[in-house]
Amino acid sequence: MTVVGIGADGWAGLPDVARERVLAAEVLLGGDRHLSYVPPVAGQVRRPWPRPMSGLTALLEEYGERPLVALASGDPLVSGIGTTLGDLLDEAVEVLPAVSSVALARARMGWSAESTEVVTLVGRDPAALRRELAPGRRLLVLSADETTPATVVRLLQDEGFGRSRLAVLGDLGSPDESRFEGRADEEHRWSEGMPRLHVLAIEADTHGGGVDGGLDGGVDGGGRGSWAAGLPDDAFVHDGQLTKRDVRAAALARLRPQPGQLLWDVGAGAGSVAIEWLRAHRLCRAVAIEAHPERAARIVGNAAALGVPGLDVVEGKAPDALADLPAPDAVFVGGGATAPGLLDLCRERLRPGGRLVVHAVTLETEQLLLTAHERLGGELVRISVEHVEPLGGRFRGWRPARAVVQWTWTQPAGADR
Repeated sequence: MTVVGIGADGWAGLPDVARERVLAAEVLLGGDRHLSYVPPVAGQVRRPWPRPMSGLTALLEEYGERPLVALASGDPLVSGIGTTLGDLLDEAVEVLPAVSSVALARARMGWSAESTEVVTLVGRDPAALRRELAPGRRLLVLSADETTPATVVRLLQDEGFGRSRLAVLGDLGSPDESRFEGRADEEHRWSEGMPRLHVLAIEADTHGGGVDGGLDGGVDGGGRGSWAAGLPDDAFVHDGQLTKRDVRAAALARLRPQPGQLLWDVGAGAGSVAIEWLRAHRLCRAVAIEAHPERAARIVGNAAALGVPGLDVVEGKAPDALADLPAPDAVFVGGGATAPGLLDLCRERLRPGGRLVVHAVTLETEQLLLTAHERLGGELVRISVEHVEPLGGRFRGWRPARAVVQWTWTQPAGADR
């Protein structure tokens, strides 16, 4: 398989080596628009991508070992079909990239690669943009279609970034290239007349994100927009079943989120640990397991509101609900640790080097963790947090929260699974 990147300038913009590959192909794959760029070739079979793309594997199998050439937009490895084909065919893919829409957008805006983050909303929930918002940040959004700008400006307004500057960069690299600019709070500018093919450039308001702005525990731009562990408790909708901010930060420090790794959040409650795990890096993965239907639905809402709509929520009771899940790199048990066999199952399923963190607030769970620590080792700590509250008049005092016992255990790196 050879994947040839082609820009909006079409056939005229392809270098000679790419043209030769395309013209010599027995079978040429691509989108209808890309295929239309190529002049007719006698005997060449041209196949558009299947709709839906779930039929891609069957299409490739149809041609067996025959060499194929595929056309893709710009750089096929920038949120493109080249990545999908590479995953399917492993090392049997050669990519001849064109200039990507991202590179063209940075050039038009005068933004360096180092100062810019790319977010794709092609086939993705727009709520994912929330994770990337921070005052003054520059974002390039790969849009799904002409409706994306209107969707994004509403999201920016909801998040307190209405004064952010936007530019819709349409048909980059083509003779019909266009540019529309304005602010997110000028909503009327973004509802009609947007080009279908475009990159959306956002320069976030330097004072954006302020919902509360104070230091009284409310959600402020610096807290909600931070990727550090320990979001304010009121960043989450909950019914009291929530791993509180300070002990949550302690748990995440020991769970150690890493790109590409998978977390099980068992007895997830409001989903706060899984959500913060996902916010740590865009490649982190997590499954929240929750037995109560209302709480499971609440987790879905919390994940979208905090920019990680990809959180997988499993409604069910552990340990039974864990049976078909992929092996985790980390497990957090915030509730239900006394369920028979649960902790042993979590330990056994952990990948080598995986981390298990369990919290206890009842004497029964605490005794379970004391026994596990005595038998298996690990780290056992007791976390007590106190907050200042008014006592009446001009006096204040410390109000202790319920202490939490935390056990951390690591699967040996050479463990035989």
